[in-house]
Amino acid sequence: MCIRCERSSSSGTLAVPSAASPWNPRRAFLLAAAGAALGASTSALAQVNVGNASVARNLVPADKIEAAGVQQYGQLLEQARAKGALAGDNNPQLQRLRAIAGRLIPFATPWNSRARNWKWEVNLIGSKQINAFCMPGGKIAFFTGILDQLKLTDDEVAMVMGHEMAHALREHARARMAKSAGTGAALSFGAQLLGLGQVGDLAARAGTQLITLKFSRGDETEADLVGLELAARAGYDPKASVSLWQKMAAASKNQGSLNFLSTHPSGPDRIAKLEANLPKVEKLYRDAKKS
Repeated sequence: MCIRCERSSSSGTLAVPSAASPWNPRRAFLLAAAGAALGASTSALAQVNVGNASVARNLVPADKIEAAGVQQYGQLLEQARAKGALAGDNNPQLQRLRAIAGRLIPFATPWNSRARNWKWEVNLIGSKQINAFCMPGGKIAFFTGILDQLKLTDDEVAMVMGHEMAHALREHARARMAKSAGTGAALSFGAQLLGLGQVGDLAARAGTQLITLKFSRGDETEADLVGLELAARAGYDPKASVSLWQKMAAASKNQGSLNFLSTHPSGPDRIAKLEANLPKVEKLYRDAKKS
């Protein structure tokens, strides 16, 4: 059963359903975490193999880049609101997105313990852009173009959302900033973004990078596989990962360069890797559907 994903009128954060809810996120997380702790006798935490997260990310303080993500996300929402492009709480598409997020989020913490304290948000911006992202700190945004033009099913939306959540959970932006900035600059990156040092337009440019950052091919593969598992655990059909990228490839041919594909290139290798990992998460999906 899908939970109802709500948002407070002021903050936009996702509210946790009451303990009486038949499908409670906290209960689901505790069950998942407990199952992982029991060892070989139960299902392992990760069915997909993505290795350890990059150690380079440690050069950039996590709390700083998460705070920068929150700041940039807020600025983006204000810009959308000023243009009348920010969906209201009663928007059916937004409610759909929040319901899907409500099923995915309980399975996030085992991938990153910091996610336990993130104030997750999901918002919808009216735009023809085919795009979606999740900022550090759990700030998710979809553009109406990706829903309308690709005519995504709930399963395919879950694959997009899981992929973007995985980027945040695996701290790919943090690692990329550290690698590109160099040790000294990376250590001061968070302070610059938050106005604690010399900022000016540097902070604005760096903040924008959190949305438009191009991840490596390895990061993209990690996000695909972690997102695949998140969605499967939440009861979304893993095969939708393949149909999603087939739609992306078709849209790219028909419309040329797309914003989403500029940072998430499609191709046969991507689909092949997803197909190879479907058997690893199929049981998670079947178990989730039963429950």
